[in-house]
Amino acid sequence: MVSTHSRRDFLKISSISLAGAYLAACSVGGGDQGAAEQALRAAFAQPINDLDPHGPSSVDESTLLAGRLIYDTLIRRDGDKLVPHVATSWEQPDPNTWVFALRDDVTFHDGSKLTARDVKASLERVKDAGTAQSALWTSVSTVDAPDDTTLRVTTSEPLGTMPVNLTLMFILPAAKMNDEGFFRKPIGSGPFRVEAFTPSDELRLAAVDYWNGTPKLNRVTLPFIPETSSQITALRTGDLNVLWPIPPDQLRELEGLDEIRLETVPSYAYYFTWFNCGREPFTDPRVRRAMWRAVDVAGTVRNLFGDGAELMTAPIPSTVFGHAPQQPYEHDPDAAKRDLAAAGLGDGFRTSLMWFSDTGPLADALAQAMISDWAKVGVTVEPQNLEKAEWLRRLNAKEFDMDLQINTVTTGDADFTLGRLYDSQADRMGYRNPRLDGILRRAHQDSDRRTRGRLYGQACKIIWDDAVGIFPAALISTYGLRSTVEGFEPVPSNQPDLRGVTLAT
Repeated sequence: MVSTHSRRDFLKISSISLAGAYLAACSVGGGDQGAAEQALRAAFAQPINDLDPHGPSSVDESTLLAGRLIYDTLIRRDGDKLVPHVATSWEQPDPNTWVFALRDDVTFHDGSKLTARDVKASLERVKDAGTAQSALWTSVSTVDAPDDTTLRVTTSEPLGTMPVNLTLMFILPAAKMNDEGFFRKPIGSGPFRVEAFTPSDELRLAAVDYWNGTPKLNRVTLPFIPETSSQITALRTGDLNVLWPIPPDQLRELEGLDEIRLETVPSYAYYFTWFNCGREPFTDPRVRRAMWRAVDVAGTVRNLFGDGAELMTAPIPSTVFGHAPQQPYEHDPDAAKRDLAAAGLGDGFRTSLMWFSDTGPLADALAQAMISDWAKVGVTVEPQNLEKAEWLRRLNAKEFDMDLQINTVTTGDADFTLGRLYDSQADRMGYRNPRLDGILRRAHQDSDRRTRGRLYGQACKIIWDDAVGIFPAALISTYGLRSTVEGFEPVPSNQPDLRGVTLAT
């Protein structure tokens, strides 16, 4: 039976590149002494290849999934709210200063005490790492730990996104985090410790006596199962207890089975097609708008994804803070032809679209549907289905005409995507707009939620109206659970809290 939450219900549950997560579970034990031992097996769509939460994979869903289980953060997300975690409270005595009070009862898995010095070292490490997450911390000037339970962060300019950014900043032991080989079996302070890790193959975790609620499970194993058909088979046979996200075209394999239930939640992941706005003919917004009007976006999303996605109404999903719905681009091939003619391309033109198949569910079919629609208005698009490494190289070098991919608004806040990708200095797709830069900068600096929401609404409109890209589908995460799994809550981030999960005998 499929249980689909409305957006309002979803926001009560939780609010944050679906490009995949899968978890599975196999029964063995319980967190309570004296209870039968419980062990959960879980399969994730993308392999976990790195446990360094500050490194090159710091914003990858697979690394974040593991990080939520192994490490702690100062602040965590609870639905659409930010709540204390290792930090008990925080204040902003002036626009450029944040002060955090920390718990004094948190220990790492090796028994050492977590103090403000560990938080200081962790924040400085991620700031200097030169990775995607480092961009969130560029305005941090100094980090001080005057005592074990006080952290003071000073910035060169106001940083209103400090609290939400800290939901991603995992705390490592300062004395050990730079040791050679540390991340083969890292030490955190989260609800599970690492028993064994083979990159891109399997992560095995054991429960600890956790300060914020000891897990009811004894063990969690996260294997990587490359083939979707093998994932589905493993769930059906009971080799996996939980699997997500189930691709929309695979749901029929699991619907109606008594031993399996399906639960859905709108995610923070969405498809987009960027135009290289610094490369002809996409320097002209009339051409970009024509390309959007040429595609039957609503029909394609409906026919390909069904209940597995919802039609986008902004350049970020409706689940994300800062979303503001925009006027849809109607499918109108005749208007597209007129726009192209007005731009001097009445005879059409040739271009290309790049993507990699594993970017997300039905990526190949989505690419081909758009290419087919563009052909109907005289635009010949060469399909370029690349290996991920080559796709990433070309994306970073802006060596593309159009790019199809999935993105995940990891923090659940518009700044993570709009502020990080569409600022002129970021120069991710050749688009430059000084007015947008100013709006994004003010939203990044302001700590007032209402002001930030209003500013991101303006940013959504500019990006949408300028057709920087086409934004077709926000993905729905479908979780497949064996009937023995209890206490599991689907979340939009694909990074579930497993502390309350049990397996019925």
